[in-house]
Amino acid sequence: MKKNHIITRISAAALCILILLVMVSCAKKEQPELWENAVYTENKTLGSGATTIVLRVEAGEKSIELTIKTDKTVLADALAEHNLVGGEDTAYGLMILVVNGIRADYDKDGAYWALYKNGEYAMSGADSTEIADGENYALVYTKG
Repeated sequence: MKKNHIITRISAAALCILILLVMVSCAKKEQPELWENAVYTENKTLGSGATTIVLRVEAGEKSIELTIKTDKTVLADALAEHNLVGGEDTAYGLMILVVNGIRADYDKDGAYWALYKNGEYAMSGADSTEIADGENYALVYTKG
């Protein structure tokens, strides 16, 4: 009986380890899939305008910071100037679907881009958010 008990425990432990390895492997695969079409994969400075803002793009476990120098006054315009966002115009304004080449598809898996301004959830959309020098923004890939 003791031998069977030991074999059962070893088998159970091996199964737990295998399940854990599969889960970790699947979690790590999400990031490359998200970033495989990304335009920028490292921190970068773009533009040469008088106003400087920082945009953090966060998807999965990876994030980058893009320093944007622009003469635009609205966030969506500053981001579009460098082809950083794409989306659809809706009755509520621009619905951002693509950021830095990374697509969020709410209909497919509940994913969307959440906008933050200076660390807080933005109360306006990118096409109605006026920018000022030194502000920080984040577009965070989020699953609902």
